[in-house]
Amino acid sequence: MSSAPTQTHKGLSNDVLLVAIPTPPNEPLIAKLEARHPGLKVRWFNQPNIFPPVPLPAETYEDVTLLFTLWPHPAELLPKARYIQLLSAGADRWITHDLYKNPDITFCTANGAHSPQIAEWVMGTWLMANHHFLKYAEQQKQQKWSRLAELAVDSPGLRMGILGYGAIGRQCARIGQALGMEVYAYTRSERSTPESRKDDSYCVAGTGDPDGLVPTKWFHGSAKEAVNEFLAQDLDLLVLGLPLTEATTHILGREQFEVLSKKKTFVCNIARGKHIDTDALLDALREGKIRGAALDVADPEPLPDGHPLFTAPNVFVTPHVSWQTPHLLTRTQGILEKNLESLSEGKPLINVMNREHHY
Repeated sequence: MSSAPTQTHKGLSNDVLLVAIPTPPNEPLIAKLEARHPGLKVRWFNQPNIFPPVPLPAETYEDVTLLFTLWPHPAELLPKARYIQLLSAGADRWITHDLYKNPDITFCTANGAHSPQIAEWVMGTWLMANHHFLKYAEQQKQQKWSRLAELAVDSPGLRMGILGYGAIGRQCARIGQALGMEVYAYTRSERSTPESRKDDSYCVAGTGDPDGLVPTKWFHGSAKEAVNEFLAQDLDLLVLGLPLTEATTHILGREQFEVLSKKKTFVCNIARGKHIDTDALLDALREGKIRGAALDVADPEPLPDGHPLFTAPNVFVTPHVSWQTPHLLTRTQGILEKNLESLSEGKPLINVMNREHHY
């Protein structure tokens, strides 16, 4: 999504950019930005990726107008803020924040920067489950050469349903199509025309589905009945790629797992743990209502030691790491550079947040 910048004049000569992300200062980037935008001042604070976030010294925020960050910051220390670039693809940490409520501040996400690695995690866990890699890995530890009675399952002709067809979902669709899968997409708003199915957010070259051509069928809506209709489409794989909002919290509960039980769908969640009712998921796994689940997020998160999800049948859990890649900072800094250029020229920015729907 694009939007007009928050200023009418050109140039960044009166701006101060604060970079508060979990990485040491990138001196070449700082020099590049300050040379490209004369007068722009860049401050860089290596803020660790831990919660609660490490507070910054109050003087760090003096005269800051532009912010590149992972975590929210005190609104009272940023009275001049007008553009906030997030390191994350979602903004659920910001929804109740005073800065987020200010319509004069433009929020942009890192949507698209995480898509390649997260989609590989999704499809990797799907292939791992279908080819019984974990079971064979356990046999290897036991030094056993023994074929399982259960056959492996290949992907051609199987159906993937993507709940939330954003940048991550579009790259999952691209890989699924390459494996011979049929793809169904679900979005909040109707996408009935070719133009409405396009996505103009950041996209790594050679990835994704920017024109929305992969899905063979589209579904939409926000009501539970619309979600259930989508889930009832004989899905072999369900991928959750939604933003976390009040409407999408526990979008998968007991009723939805009952719908999925007809096909024994494999469920993959790389969005937010609160999308799924954990107790309902545990029951669905124990009762065999779904084939299994791959979870990079959980509720609660982090999962405490001894949580039943760790030992539930047919579930694979990782500690919210699917987004990790050495290329992430290069991509997100590229988004920042592009948006600063557009901001200085009074042009539309990329990855602008929709404050009504939080994506």
